[in-house]
Amino acid sequence: MTTHRIRVGIDVGGTFTDAVAVDAATLELLGQVKVPTSHHHEDGVAHGIVEALDRLLEQTGNAPEDVAFLAHGTTQATNALLEGDVATVGLIGIGTGPGAALTRRLAAFRKLELTPGKHLPLAYAHVGDPDDAAEVGRAVDEVVREGAEVLVASQPFSVDRPEGEEAVLAAASGRGLPMTAAHQITSLYGLQKRTRTAVVNAAILPRMLATADLVDASITKAGVTAPLMVMRCDGGVMSLDEMRRRPLLTVLSGPAAGVAGALMQERISEGLFLETGGTSTDISVVRRGKVAVRHATILGKTSYLSALDVRTVGVGGGSMVRIDGGKVTAVGPRSAHIAGLPYACYATADELRDAKLATVSPMADDPADYAVLDAAGGRFAITMTCAANALGRVPEGDFARCDQDVAKAALAPLAAALGVDVATAAAQVLDAGTEQVKTVVDAMISDYRLDKDTAVLVGGGGGAASVTPHLAAVSGYEGRIARHNEVISPIGVALALVREQIERIIPGAGQEQILAVRAEAEQAVIAQGAAADGVEVEVTVDPQTNTVRAVATGATELRTQDRSHRADDEERLRAAAASLKADPADVRVLAGTPSHTVYGTEVHRRFRATRHPVRVVDADGVVRLHAPDARVETTTVGSAAQVLASLVDESTSYGDGGVRAPALRLLIGSRIADLSGVLDPQPLLALARSELRARAADEPVVAVVEART
Repeated sequence: MTTHRIRVGIDVGGTFTDAVAVDAATLELLGQVKVPTSHHHEDGVAHGIVEALDRLLEQTGNAPEDVAFLAHGTTQATNALLEGDVATVGLIGIGTGPGAALTRRLAAFRKLELTPGKHLPLAYAHVGDPDDAAEVGRAVDEVVREGAEVLVASQPFSVDRPEGEEAVLAAASGRGLPMTAAHQITSLYGLQKRTRTAVVNAAILPRMLATADLVDASITKAGVTAPLMVMRCDGGVMSLDEMRRRPLLTVLSGPAAGVAGALMQERISEGLFLETGGTSTDISVVRRGKVAVRHATILGKTSYLSALDVRTVGVGGGSMVRIDGGKVTAVGPRSAHIAGLPYACYATADELRDAKLATVSPMADDPADYAVLDAAGGRFAITMTCAANALGRVPEGDFARCDQDVAKAALAPLAAALGVDVATAAAQVLDAGTEQVKTVVDAMISDYRLDKDTAVLVGGGGGAASVTPHLAAVSGYEGRIARHNEVISPIGVALALVREQIERIIPGAGQEQILAVRAEAEQAVIAQGAAADGVEVEVTVDPQTNTVRAVATGATELRTQDRSHRADDEERLRAAAASLKADPADVRVLAGTPSHTVYGTEVHRRFRATRHPVRVVDADGVVRLHAPDARVETTTVGSAAQVLASLVDESTSYGDGGVRAPALRLLIGSRIADLSGVLDPQPLLALARSELRARAADEPVVAVVEART
């Protein structure tokens, strides 16, 4: 048996359950297995999870007690909503007078459409006085008679006054039904949206509770002592207890696992992650080392569920080519999988003998312009993967790699019909497919104002080589395929950090209130198992909506990556110079900590002020922060309060839009504390002080300050 401690990530997909083992110290991939997802087993998906874990431990030679971290991602909640397989929700509205009118309107949620012709099963009852146990009892009896399997209590302004919802839950507690209150799901104002989010959460609650109990019991029986974590839709993981409270956080977590893998393994600091399967490509943004998150749309309505901003394009490795009039007109949306056809490039040369080009309708209502080959071995689909292999875009050892000569033979009949050579035909196919992806990529780069000079395209998923390399070549962006791209999702699950987001509406929030929200987020991830010393908290204050948001992340253990390689001074300089688009001779070291080095240069512009772009590079030679024009100062923890106060004062702008403190980031120890989300100078400085507490007075601190225009 090996003595390696391992991190295990398990991704439960619709067809297969993938599991990986990652060395807890080096983060090296040690093993990977694939088993069929056990939807129809008496223990459900829990059986497949345990089977995958058993095979993985056998493959790597580890014992259950070697597992330092275990997490799984699941599509179960998403599928439940897509398939309409949900519980009947008993919604108890609370209020008198005008408040009663508002809550009675919530009964309309029974019109929410889950699938065509199938609506959310919901029973509504109303109580005027939540402290009247008899009245609450009658309301609960009413919804139970209508089939309610789970209860939700909702009252206007419960974010500020939750006592009414809590009283209803207390009075109904003896019924043996799962229960939740709207204020427990989100602390944001908006009765309709808050209750809708709580109701959808409740609809999947019974099913997810049953699965959680089975998985927990199965993992414990297998001898694993590490607490089981579950993938969230915002790229982090949460404890099983937290999942039991808010299963809705697992909805849309599939794409989140992939981008988490790219963020942690590939160390993207600015760019896009493109996860390509057989039929589609999910595109998500990483900006300044963080994933882009927004409130998700569920069942056609906006919610208070914070999820990755993922945009899906119907082009994947199996997307079929469409032709008309001697031209490639489009690629997809139908794939070889939907058409029930094998990829032509994976056939043998003998099977492709006497191949002739034909066009078909993959589905009954599809146009008959999808290109196929009728050959000695049967009918084959011409796909994006075929074109990528024919053009040499698929690297050696890639999951999608095939014999290039066979791929060229598969494209030859199409090339003849187009009147071009094979390479040109393959390029036309990839052009047509990646054009759709490029439109979305360009839009996301613009929406998030990514730095085009440093943005990188990283491809993941089994079909990555069919999209990302060609897109990079035609767009001019740097592009690469992630290591172990075919299992990037379970790797993301294995490497993900515990995450919690706290949002509060606080008009005119002062520094004490902001610090309180920060502390709440920090304590939430610690309660879920994150090591206190490694927790990072990003705070954002939106003066337009009065929203204070704190996002805390942390590892369940302090991971000291004992990597065999650390970049030397020359490698880090080259990385900084490449990112700055500057000659290394013109780049200088501005500051540093044991974990990070700050590089800068000058950009002289005619008739305009000189800019001072900055790059922060970590010990692995990865650019972790880029600022287009910044000031860099080094101080110590003991002197930081005075130095930072002076820096913030000098860089704060005043105008018609109000006071705008600079974007401040602090390099402390192994961390980059991002305080750029706060515009008010006093709360900003208070947050800076909170980041420095409990540190030695002589510890170095580097401040990177960007004045806002």
